[in-house]
Amino acid sequence: LSEVAVVNQRERIFSIKRLREVEGTSIYAGKKNEVVDLSQMTVNTSSNNARQIYSQVSGLNIFESDDAGLQLNIGGRGLDPNRSSNFNIRQNGYDISADVLGYPESYYTPPAEALEEIQVIRGAASLQYGTQFGGLVNFRMKSPVENKVAEFTARQTVGSNALFTSHNSLSGTYKKLGYYGYYNRKSGNGFRPNSEFESDNIYLFTEYSLSEKTSVSTDFTYLNYLAQQPGGLTDAQFYTDPNFSNRERNWFEVDWKLASIKLDHRFTYQSRLSVTAFGLNASRKSVGFRTNRVSQQDDPNEPRDLILGDFNNWGVETRYLQRYKLGNKNAVFLIGSKYYQSKNTSVQGPGTASSEADFSLADEEFPNYPRQSDFTFPNQNFALFGEHIFYVRDNFSITPGFRFEFIKTQSEGSYKRVNFDLAGNPIQNQTFEEEKTFERNFVLLGIGLSYQPNTTTDLYGNFSQNYRSVTFNDIRIINPSFQVDPNITDESGFSSDFGVRGKIGNTISYDVGIFGLLYENRLGEVLRAETRTNADGEQEETGRIVRFRGNIGEAFMYGLESLIEIDLFSVFNTTHPDKKLTIFANTAITQSQYLDSEIAGIKGNNVEFVPALNIKSGINFGYKNVMGSLQYSYISGQFTDASNAMQNARDNQSGIKGEIPSYSVMDISLSYSFRKFSFESGINN
Repeated sequence: LSEVAVVNQRERIFSIKRLREVEGTSIYAGKKNEVVDLSQMTVNTSSNNARQIYSQVSGLNIFESDDAGLQLNIGGRGLDPNRSSNFNIRQNGYDISADVLGYPESYYTPPAEALEEIQVIRGAASLQYGTQFGGLVNFRMKSPVENKVAEFTARQTVGSNALFTSHNSLSGTYKKLGYYGYYNRKSGNGFRPNSEFESDNIYLFTEYSLSEKTSVSTDFTYLNYLAQQPGGLTDAQFYTDPNFSNRERNWFEVDWKLASIKLDHRFTYQSRLSVTAFGLNASRKSVGFRTNRVSQQDDPNEPRDLILGDFNNWGVETRYLQRYKLGNKNAVFLIGSKYYQSKNTSVQGPGTASSEADFSLADEEFPNYPRQSDFTFPNQNFALFGEHIFYVRDNFSITPGFRFEFIKTQSEGSYKRVNFDLAGNPIQNQTFEEEKTFERNFVLLGIGLSYQPNTTTDLYGNFSQNYRSVTFNDIRIINPSFQVDPNITDESGFSSDFGVRGKIGNTISYDVGIFGLLYENRLGEVLRAETRTNADGEQEETGRIVRFRGNIGEAFMYGLESLIEIDLFSVFNTTHPDKKLTIFANTAITQSQYLDSEIAGIKGNNVEFVPALNIKSGINFGYKNVMGSLQYSYISGQFTDASNAMQNARDNQSGIKGEIPSYSVMDISLSYSFRKFSFESGINN
C-alpha cells in the first residue's frame, strides 16, 4: 500500500494555520485569525458538518438545523448564530450574503468538498471588510490543478435518513488558462418527518494569466434548494418525542446566483493592485402555517403565511498595497474602497391553502389576511479604508487603520392593518403607504500590535470599533411570535483581542488570548405583553406574551479563548513518517452582562447566546493510508433572550422561550485511501 495519505498530512502537522502579516492586497498583522485547512482534517465534508469543520476555531457557537449543511449558523462572543448574520461572509474575497447591510443572512454555504481553506478573522476585520461585530469568514475555493490539462474527481455519499450527496469536480490548466468547476447534489429525508430536501449547486472558476504580473479571474455560482420544514417543538413535545412534527405544509426555497471578476496586477514586488466586481441575483421563499402557539395543529383549510424576498446587488472593491522604506525600516501601506448598491423586495401575505411547495400569492382569495406588506429596499454604501504597518523594530509592528462609511438605506411600500371583532369578523382593512430614508456616515478607527520575540512566537493585540446596521427584516417582516420596536436603530461598539500564538518546535501549536466586546444599542429580545393598534389608532394589549425585539441596552462580553494542539510522537521524540497522532483542546470561557438598559429587569442580566463554557476536543490519528478523528463537544447552557427566562420543560405553548440547556456531542470520522480511490465513513450526532 502507498503511504501517501499520512505522509502528505505530516508535511504540515497541525490542522489550523495562521495568515501572514501581508497576503496579496490584505493586511493581517496584529489580528486574531484562524485558517481551516481542510486537507489536514478527517471530517464529514459531504454534509458540511460545521461542528467538525470549525472544531479548532476558538469560541464559535454553532447551531445546526439540518443534516446536510445547507445553511451555516455560527456565532460567538454573544453573537446570534442564526444564518451567520453577525459575520461578513465572503467567497474568494467578495460578499455572498443576501444584502451586506439590509439583510446579511447567509442562505448559501459552499460545499466543504470544494474548499481549499476557510479564513476566519475576528472583530478587527471591521476596518478592511465591513462593519460586522463577528468579523470575516472567507471561503477560499479550490484552485485549478497545475501541470494537468484535466483532473476529474467524483465523490458519492450515502447516509442515514436517505441522505445522498454527489460532488463531481473538473480541474486543470492549459497554457495560461486555469479552471475549476463542480456540480454538487444533495437530497435526503431529514431526521424528523416533513424534513425532506434537495439541493443543486454549480460552480465554475477560471483564471487567465495576461502576463507574469497580471491575471484575470472569474467565477459563477448557482444554488437552488427546496426544503420541507417540520416546524418547531415546544419543550413538552421535545421531551416526549424529539422526532415529532405537526407541520406538513411548510416549505422553504432558495435560488442563489453569484458572479465576480477580479483583476490582480503586480506593478513591482513592492506594489500590488486588485479590483473585484461582483453581483448577486437571488431569492428566498417561505410558505407555511405559522402561529404563536407552536403546539397548535395545522388547519389545512387556512391560508399559509407567505414571505417572498428578492435580492439584487452589485459592488466593486479596489485595493492597493505598497511596501516601502520609512527611514531604514520596512513599512506597508494599504488603501482601498468599496461601492455597494442593492435593490431588494419583500412581499408578505396569504399563501395558498395547499400542502404543496406553492409559493404563489393568494391575496384575492384571502383579502383579510392579517399580515400583508409589499416593500422595496434600495440601499447604497460607499466605504474608504486604509491600514499601515509601522515596524518600530524588525520584530515589533504597530498597525493603525480606519474605515469611512456612507450608508443610505430606504424602504418604500405599503402594509395592511386588518382588525377583527371578538367573533373573528374583519371590521377594518386599511392600507398604509410608508416611505423612509436613513442616511448616515461615520468613521471607524482601530489599531493592532504585533511583537515576535522569536520566529515561532507572536504576541498580538488589537482594538477596533464596530458597527452594525439595522436590517429591513427587523423593520418590516411581521411574525406572530414576536414584535419589533418601531424605533429600532443601528448598533455600535468595539472589539478587542490580546493573545499569544505560535509553535514549540513541531510538538505544540497554540493560540491563547483574551477578548472584550462592547455593544451599545445592542439588538435583542425580551418577553413582554403583545400590543396592537385598535380601530381608533390606539395601542392596546392583546393578552399574549411575545418576544419583543429592539435595542435592549449596553452589553459587554469578555473571556478567554485557547486552542492547543499537540503532536504526541514529537512529545516522545519518536519519528514515524507513516503515522500521525495529535490531540487538541479548543476552550472558550465567556462572561457577559447587560451594563445598562431602559427596559426594566434587564440591567445585570446575562447576554443571550453566551455559553459560559464551550469546549471542543479530540484526537486525530493515522497509519499509512488510514486516517481518523474522534471529537467531543460540550456547550454549557445559554439564554435565548435578554430577560434570562428559564426553561420550562412542561411548556406546551411556544417552545422558543427559555434557556437552552447544556449538551455534549461526539463525532467520529474515518478514511482509507487506495491508489486513486478514497473511502470515508463517519458517525455524527
